[in-house]
Amino acid sequence: MADKYVDIDTLKYLLYDVHELEKLLKRERFVDHDKESLDMFLDSSKDFADRELFPYFKEMDENPAFHKDGQVYVHKQVETMMKKGGELGFISSSFDYEVGGLQIPLMASTASSYILDAANNHLPGYAGLTQGAAELIIHFAKKDLLDKYVPEMLAGNWGGTMCLTEPQAGSSLSDIVTKATPHENGYYNISGQKIFISAGDNQYLDNIVHLVLARVEGAPKGTKGISLFIVPKNRKLDDGSLEPNDVTSVADFQKMGQKGYCTTHLGFGDKEDCRGWLVGEENNGLRCMFVMMNAARIGVGRAASAISSAAYYASLQYANERPQGRKLSSDGKKNVEESQSLIIEHPDVRRMLLLQKAVVEGSMSLVLLAAKYYDLESTAQSKEEKIKYNTLLEMIIPVVKTYPSDAGAYSVNNGLQVLGGYGFCSDFILQQYYRDIRISAIYEGTTGIQSQDLLGRKITMNNGEGLKLLLAEIIETITKASNYPELKEYCDSLSKKIKLSEKILQTLMPYALKGDFEKYLADASIFMEFFSLVIVGWNWLEIAANSQEALKNGDKKYSEIFYKSKIETMKYFFEYELPKTISHSEIIMNPSSVTIKKEGEILI
Repeated sequence: MADKYVDIDTLKYLLYDVHELEKLLKRERFVDHDKESLDMFLDSSKDFADRELFPYFKEMDENPAFHKDGQVYVHKQVETMMKKGGELGFISSSFDYEVGGLQIPLMASTASSYILDAANNHLPGYAGLTQGAAELIIHFAKKDLLDKYVPEMLAGNWGGTMCLTEPQAGSSLSDIVTKATPHENGYYNISGQKIFISAGDNQYLDNIVHLVLARVEGAPKGTKGISLFIVPKNRKLDDGSLEPNDVTSVADFQKMGQKGYCTTHLGFGDKEDCRGWLVGEENNGLRCMFVMMNAARIGVGRAASAISSAAYYASLQYANERPQGRKLSSDGKKNVEESQSLIIEHPDVRRMLLLQKAVVEGSMSLVLLAAKYYDLESTAQSKEEKIKYNTLLEMIIPVVKTYPSDAGAYSVNNGLQVLGGYGFCSDFILQQYYRDIRISAIYEGTTGIQSQDLLGRKITMNNGEGLKLLLAEIIETITKASNYPELKEYCDSLSKKIKLSEKILQTLMPYALKGDFEKYLADASIFMEFFSLVIVGWNWLEIAANSQEALKNGDKKYSEIFYKSKIETMKYFFEYELPKTISHSEIIMNPSSVTIKKEGEILI
C-alpha cells in the first residue's frame, strides 16, 4: 500500500482559499467556530484515519462481511468506526447543538469525511447512513421518537439505515409492496422485504434503526401512496431495555468491491410482530426521504472522489519508484548503456497521472462546492438567498454524484494501468480501488437516472431559470480569470463550451416541446458527460484563477510549486478532457434514433 491517500494541503486549500469557508463562519449558526478549531477537527480526522482506518483497508477486503445463522458479521473496525467516531464527533458534526451535534458547516464535515473515505472506503458508510437516518428523524418525526433514537445514533451506539429497494422494485419506487398496517396502540405492523441495505446489520451495535418505505393499506398506487417508518431491529422498552422487533437478516450480498461494507437482505414481520412508527404524514414518505437525497448524493460523490485520491497517490508512488525503459535520444533510439528511467519520466505515464490528478482535485472541488451551496441555503438570510442556493445545488447535484463516480472509475483504471502487470495483481492495491469505486455509479440513483434528472428536470426547471443562474456563476469565474493574461485562452475555451451547450439545448428542446420525451432523453447520459466536463472545467478555472492570484501577490501560504501545479493540471484538463465535449455534442445533436426501440426490431 502507498504511504499517502489524500493531500491535506490541497483539501484545505480548496476548502478555505477557493471556496472561502471562513466567510460562512460569520453566519449565526457557525459563529462558535473559527479556522483554528476546524483545522483541529480535520487534523483529528486525519489522525483517526491513519490509526484506525487506513491500516485495515486491505484486510477488510480479504475478510469480507458475511451472514451466518441470522446475523451479519463484520470486521472489528466497524465497532471502532462507530464508537470512536461517535466520541470524536464524526457522526454528529453537522447537527444542531440541541440534539448533541457540533453544528459545524457541512463543508467542514464533508472535508473530514473525505479524509476517512480516502483512508478506508469500507468504513465511513456505517457512520454516514446513521447520520442520514438520524437527520430524517430529526426533521420529520415526533419529539418522543427523536428522544428515543437520535442520541444513541449520534453517539455511535446504534446504527441507522435507509430501506428503499425491494426484490421487485429497484429504482422504480412506485412498485414498493412492503406493507404497513395501523395498530390501535399507535404503531404499524410492518411486513415485507428490503434488499441491498447498506450497513443493514452487524454484531457490534446494540441496535440498528431502519428507515423503511412502506405502503399503508388502502394507500394510493404509485409513489403518492408511500409512507416512511422508523423500524428498529430491537424495540426500546419504557425501562430502557431492548427486545427483538421481528426484523430478520436474511442474507448478506457478496460483492466485487467494498467487501467490508455489508449489504444486507432484510425481512420484516416474518412472525407478524414487526412494529414501525410513522415519520411525517401517511403517503408523504418519499418526500421526506428525498429531502435527504442531496446530502446522500454529495456523500456518494465525495466517497468516489476520495477513492480516486487514494488510487492516485498509490500509482504516483509506484511511478516514482519503478524503473523501466529508457528515454529516446534525438535520433529516436535508446541507449542501452544508460540507466533505466523511472516510469514517471515517460510522457504517457505522466499523461495518466495528470488525468488522475485532474479528476481527483476537480471532483474534490465540485463536492465542496455542493456542500457550500447546502450550507448557504440552510443559513440563508432571506427568501431570495434561500431560493438561489437551493436552485444552484439542485442544478449541480446530479453532476456531483455522477462525475466523481464515472470519471473516478476511469481515473482509477488509468492508475491501474500505470502499474502495468502489477496493477492486475492482488499484491498491489490499485485493483482493490478499481473494484471498490465501481459501485459509486450505482449508489443513490444510477448514472442513467441522474442523467435523466439533469436533462429532464433540472435543465428545464422553472423554464430554465436554474440553468441561467448557474451560467451566471460560471461567467463570473470567467470574468475573474480573464484578468490574468495567462488564463485568457482557457476563459475563451470555456465560453465556447457554454455556447455549444446552448446550441445542444436548442436542438433538443423542440422534441420536449412536442412531447417526444423519449427522443429528448435518449442521450441524457451523453449530455451528462458533456455537462459534467463543463462544470468541472469551471471548477478548474476557479482554482487556476485563485492560484494565479496567489502567485501574482507572492502568497507564501503554499509553495510556488503548489500553485503552479494547480495551473498546470487545469491546462491538462482543458487540453485533454474538455475537448471531449465536441464529440459528445456531435452524438447528442445527431438526428439518429438508433438507441430507441422500433416496432418489430430484432437487433438486441
